[in-house]
Amino acid sequence: MNSDRKNSPLPSPTIDNLSQAIFTVNRHAKTATNPKYLYQLKHEALQKLLKEGKAKKVGLHFSNNPQFSQQQSDVLVKCGEYTFHIPPTKADFEVLPHLGRLDDATRNPKAKVTLANAKKLLISYTGLREDTNSPGHKKRPYQKPEFKKLGERYN
Repeated sequence: MNSDRKNSPLPSPTIDNLSQAIFTVNRHAKTATNPKYLYQLKHEALQKLLKEGKAKKVGLHFSNNPQFSQQQSDVLVKCGEYTFHIPPTKADFEVLPHLGRLDDATRNPKAKVTLANAKKLLISYTGLREDTNSPGHKKRPYQKPEFKKLGERYN
């Protein structure tokens, strides 16, 4: 039963399947132990979709979480029924209209794609591989806990 699930064929890389996979990867990246790779996978897939004309840059939004400044903008990208944000380029500020603040009422539809299948689909689409030597993948050796008697200090 488990072997059927692992060997299930990947869905074809249609706009709907890719946008659902990007949505799933993006949702999981927010709580992942190694979010850098997942965000990179999302960014590469969106860049390829933009290059192929399957996604479209709509405009700029003020970021809800600016990093180092008071105000920061993100590019709103429409892909199928989904919208995503990516970092802007200098050319984006000259070409795209600024849409102001992000509308909290607008939501993406739910996606029923597992993270494993979403990653497989995006990896096959972009060709991007995960670097297993990155800091997020290092396993620390098990360190046996040290117990002190009551009243003794830890140094």
